Amino acid sequence: MTTIVPPRERECERCGRTDTWDDDSGTWTVVEENGERLTGDPYCLHEWDINGAYNPLEEGA
Repeated sequence: MTTIVPPRERECERCGRTDTWDDDSGTWTVVEENGERLTGDPYCLHEWDINGAYNPLEEGA
């Protein structure tokens, strides 16, 4: 059986913004580190590090 595994985190390759997936809200949220949100550049057209190297398929037993 094959399972689709969506990404749980992403980082912008341009500005460094880091997000994690929040199951409760069903959306991406900005990561906080030492009380500071890692928002990167608010005007960046984010280029997320989820690309062709990411494989969303997980083979089951």
